Formats: sequence, structure tokens, C-alpha cells
Amino acid sequence: MPFISQIQRQSDYRLFPSSTPIVIDNGASYFRIGWAGETEPRVIFRNIVQRPRHKATGETVTIVGDHDPTLLKYFDCTRSGPRSAFDSNVVFQFEIMEYILDFGFDRLGANGSQIDHPILITECVCNPFQSRSKMAELLFETYGVPSIAFGVDAAFSYKYNQQHGVCDKDGLAICPGFTTTHVIPFIDGEPMYQGSCRTNIGGYHITDYMKQLLSLKYPHHMARFSWEKVEDLKMEHCYIAPDYVLEARLFQKGTKEAEDKTRLWQLPWVPPPTEEPPSEEEIARKAAIKEKQGQRLREMAEAKRSSRINELENESHGLEFLLQQLEQVEEHDIPSFLSATGYVSKQEVESALVKVRQSLLKAKGEPKAEQAELEEKTDPAGGERFPLLNIPDNMLTPEQLKEKKRQLFLKTTSEGRQRAKQKRYEEELERERRNQQDEQKRLENPELYLEQLHAKYKDLSEKVEQRKRLKTNGGHTNGNSFSGSVGRGERLNAAQRERMRLLTTAAFDRGKGEDTFGARDEDWQLYKLMSKDNDDDDEGPDEHEAELARLTSRLQEVDPTFVPKTDTTNHQSVEAPRFRPLTQEDFQIFFGVERFRCPEILFNPNWIGIDQAGLDEMAGVSIRRLPTKGQELEERLTSSVFLTGGSSLFPGMSERLEAGIRMIRPCGSPIRIVKALDPILDAWRGASAYAAASHFPTQTFTKEDYYEKGEDSVRRYQFRYYTL
Repeated sequence: MPFISQIQRQSDYRLFPSSTPIVIDNGASYFRIGWAGETEPRVIFRNIVQRPRHKATGETVTIVGDHDPTLLKYFDCTRSGPRSAFDSNVVFQFEIMEYILDFGFDRLGANGSQIDHPILITECVCNPFQSRSKMAELLFETYGVPSIAFGVDAAFSYKYNQQHGVCDKDGLAICPGFTTTHVIPFIDGEPMYQGSCRTNIGGYHITDYMKQLLSLKYPHHMARFSWEKVEDLKMEHCYIAPDYVLEARLFQKGTKEAEDKTRLWQLPWVPPPTEEPPSEEEIARKAAIKEKQGQRLREMAEAKRSSRINELENESHGLEFLLQQLEQVEEHDIPSFLSATGYVSKQEVESALVKVRQSLLKAKGEPKAEQAELEEKTDPAGGERFPLLNIPDNMLTPEQLKEKKRQLFLKTTSEGRQRAKQKRYEEELERERRNQQDEQKRLENPELYLEQLHAKYKDLSEKVEQRKRLKTNGGHTNGNSFSGSVGRGERLNAAQRERMRLLTTAAFDRGKGEDTFGARDEDWQLYKLMSKDNDDDDEGPDEHEAELARLTSRLQEVDPTFVPKTDTTNHQSVEAPRFRPLTQEDFQIFFGVERFRCPEILFNPNWIGIDQAGLDEMAGVSIRRLPTKGQELEERLTSSVFLTGGSSLFPGMSERLEAGIRMIRPCGSPIRIVKALDPILDAWRGASAYAAASHFPTQTFTKEDYYEKGEDSVRRYQFRYYTL
């Protein structure tokens, strides 16, 4: 599949003669390629490669440099992230480098894999021989270029600005790049690599550090902090503080100046739709619809109830008619007569009739008192329903004995149900009676009634809390308690304290003489009392809690200002989180100390775990490494400190670097910091001007030399920088 990119392909490749060199600025961040003698590169793209698979076809595609994010929805990028050919600033992945060169030559307009133009390509300071040899092999054998020249990007930028009068012949070139920072001393216009030094920190580390800080500060918006977005924020908002400590204290105090320096990034946010209150017509319309629906449901329920009543009446009439027929049938003929009806005996028919009558009364909505009265009148719980209970066992057959046991079980169960029903009925009557009394008291004197209710509620609340505290802290523990709990004596209730006293007495008596515990019958009762695990007062429902619930419900009815007490005894209860709707402020990212904290690592690399020197210290190290030393030479070098590279664009860089160098130089030393005309493109422009000069062919080594002398020609190659 072809390369995916939005970079327009050049169409004038054939218009340039084969003697015109191609200039390549092979940076760790961006790849720039163009023709010698021009002031702007033709093609610029990020120096990365990504090879995802197409989701539909499974075909692997190659994405080089910048790409359209909307295309990524068609590819599976989970297994293949962006990859670079660089390790720090040294090319070591030449398979990726080949993809990048293919794409660069293709965008420049080349047809086919053969390039018949000389190549001038940049490299890092003191590039390892292995990397340069592999690059020469790739260009000669894969692309068939006629000749190659290697030069340092910072040196090209220095020479280009020297030609425009920005810097002098003698000076220091400081190049904070993407992954590394170099310092190169220049004497008489030529770089002195013996005095150069490098620190493994650059713009990549600043972006990564800023991404980490923002992710920690706003963890809910981590997906927003993509690499490209953080890179843009870094270049737009970051600056170098003249004094980091004073700047940090300024933000710590929260002064007006700090607020002015704080920047705001508003994330996309859509306000939630606001619902306007419905009008009176809308409310009336909804009420009418609701009433209509309710009326329809009531009619359906009434129709269903009428149908149910008719069915029960028909069934009741049928059972009554069946009982009338059974009166005329002999006792021994009843089973055969009932065989077609599904019933076995006359008692079963009577029981079914009672149940049908009860269901009929319930369906008609009769009061419960009438239902209970009917059940008492018609319940055949006597000897007719259980005829075998009054007959001795010796007069019954084995089958009748089994039936007698079944009838005994049924009678016991029926009586239990009747007692439970009667108890519930009595409790309901008692509850209604108490409610009527309470309502009468409230009508007689509302204030006194309310005061009495509150007093009773307070008293019961204290009793219930005391009981819960005893249950929580009074268990069988080893004596340890949570912080803030009560003492051991208060944690035990009366039954537990009595059990502890008995155990203590028994243990004390055992040591006085012969152990006779268990010889008497009374000891068995004492043993059962001491070995009891559960308290009697802990079993069964708590009447106080039931009464407290009733009082709470009553107070909520008669007192609108009443607020029930919450259960504070449960230490493990956690308050449910209260969610609030997201507002515009929740989608705002503030840049305060991050603006100057992130680029500060250029001067303090140890903040991110890189134990190396900062920019100001590197200048002093580079001067000390020079083979020729002298105060006059050092003053000439510090009088022309040249800044280039993408990371030198931060505001305040020159002032901070001048202050740092002044601290390591003798008092009164001349220090002048100058910045490149274009720190990003001056390296390519310097290389383009050099390649267009007439003496450029003398600085290249040809393909014939490479095949004849091999890698030795690459090893001995030394680029000379003449005046452009």
C-alpha cells in the first residue's frame, strides 16, 4: 500500500541537473529535504514511522511522519506505535531510516529507487563510525547516489549566522535539540570537537515531563494530553524563569503577578440542556392524560374483579348443589359418586366450599371481621374433618394409622394458623385503638401531645442506642477494643456479667481443695448457665425498636420539622458520594508553575533522574576541555555564545544562560548571548548554502572511493567548513 501523508509531492524533480546536490537535515525530531541553493526545504515531516494493519483487509501499511488522524480509525494501531530511527541523536535503526528516506525522496519527486544527485546529510557531533558507515552503505547500495558528504547541523547553523554577522569566528555554539544538547567551541570558524560536550536532555524530555505533571494534576483528562497537544502547549506557554526559586515563591504566595502569568486551556465542553418548567397548559394536559389512563386501569380492574366474582359464585353454587346430592347418597357409595368430580370425600367438598366462600368475600371487599366470623362458623375443624383422631389406635388398621397421623398433623397446623390469624387480628385492632387514642389526645391538646411524643422518642432512642452499643462492644472478645470505645464493664450486659462471675467463682473454688464440681445435680444447671453462648435478651424481636419506628412515623406525620436520628453505632457505614453535574470549570486546564518548571530541567537534569550538567555548566566544561587555553581565547568564546536548536526558542533562555555563565566566569568577563535567526531551519539553510558552493565536490567521497577503499574512506573522512 502506498505511503499515507498529506504532504504534496513535488513535480519539478526532473528540472534539476544531476550535479545539483540534495540537502537533508536528518534531525531526531523532524526530517527536512530540499535542493542546494534554495532558502527553504521542499519537504518537512516528523522523523517517525508507524506500521499498523488495516482492520478490514489485514494489510500492513506504512505511515511516515505526519498523518491524518481521521484515517487511523481504519487501522489497528494497538500493536504498532510510532517508532524512531534514533537512539538519543544517533541513527541505529536503519530499517526505519530506509522507510523515511524512501518517503522523503518520493515526496521530493524522485521516480524509482535510484538517486543520481549528490547528497549532503547532517549528523550529530562526533557521530560513531558504525552509524556513519551504515548510513553510507544505505545511500550507496540502496539508492545508488554518486557522492555523499556528512556535516554537523549545529556547525552549519553557526556558519550560516556567522555569514549574516550574528556571531563571530570564535564562539560557543549551544544547541539544545530534541533528545540531546551539545556545546561546540569554534576557533577561527572551525569547530573544535575536542572541546565539545553533550547532555542527554532536550525538548523530548521537557514534553514528557510536562505530560506527566498535567496527568497527575488532571487525572480525569489524561486522554486529552496527547503527545502532539502537549508539544504545542510547551512551545506556546513555557518560558525560562530568570530565578527559579523566586518564581516558585511568587506562585506559592498567589500574588496578582502569578495570576497574570497563569494560562488557561479550555477543553471542549457542551453545557447540559436546561429544561424549562412546564406551562400550566402542559401540566393540565399531562394531568388529563394521567387521569384518563387511571380511569382505564380502574375499569379494567373492575371488569376483572366482576369476572372473578362470577366465577367464584358459579363454583360456590356448584359445590352447594354437589353437597345436596351427597345427602341423598349412601355412605359407602360416596367415593364412587365423587370419582368423576375429582373429590375424594364429603369433608373435602365442604372444605373447598369454605375456601370458595372466603375468596368470594375477599373479592367483594367484605370486612375482615365478617371473613373471620364466617371462617369460625364454617370451619370444620372438629371431628367431622378429622374423624380418626378420637378412635384408639388398637382399633385402626395400618393404613388408618397413617391417615390418623396425617390428620393430626393437619389439625395442628390448622390450629396454629388460626391462632396466628387471631393474634394478627387482635394486634391490628389494638393498633387501631391506640391510633384513635393518639388522635383524640392530639385534637384535645396538640402542643402537649407533641411534647410527650418527643420526650418518649428521646427516651426510646437512648434505650435502643444503649442496646446496640452493648451488642456491638459486649460480645465475646479478648479484651481488645477499638479506639474511642467504652470500658470492659460497660461493654457487658447483665447476663454476660453474671456468667463471668460464675466462671470466676468456679475457678477460685477449684484451687481450694478437692475438685467436686459435677457431683451434684445443681452443678449441671450451673454448667449449662456458664456454657450459654447467646444472651436471652438478644433473641427475638426488640419491642423498643418497633415502638421507636412507630413513634418516628407518627412524628413525621404530625411534625414537619422533625428529623429522625441517624444510626451512629455502625462504624463501617460510608456516606454515599454526592455527584454534581459537570460545569465548564471542570474542563479548564490551568498552567501555572508548569510553564517554567518543565523547561527548567535543561539547567537541572537531575530533576528527572539524569545526573549530568546543565546548559550553563556545559559551557564551562567545554572551555576547560580545549587543548589551547588562555584568558584572551576564553573571553573571545564567551563574547559570542550562539544559541540554536528548537529548545532555544523558550522566552528567557538568553538571560538565564547569561546569568548562569557569569557565575562560573571571573568577574568582569565579557559575556554575550546571541540567538540564531531561525533556530530550527538555519541548519538546513547553512547546509544548502554550503552545498551550492563551488568547493562542495571536494568535500564529498564518491561511490567509487567507497567500493575501492571500503569503510576506511568513511573512517578517515573529515568535513571542512569553509567560509560560506
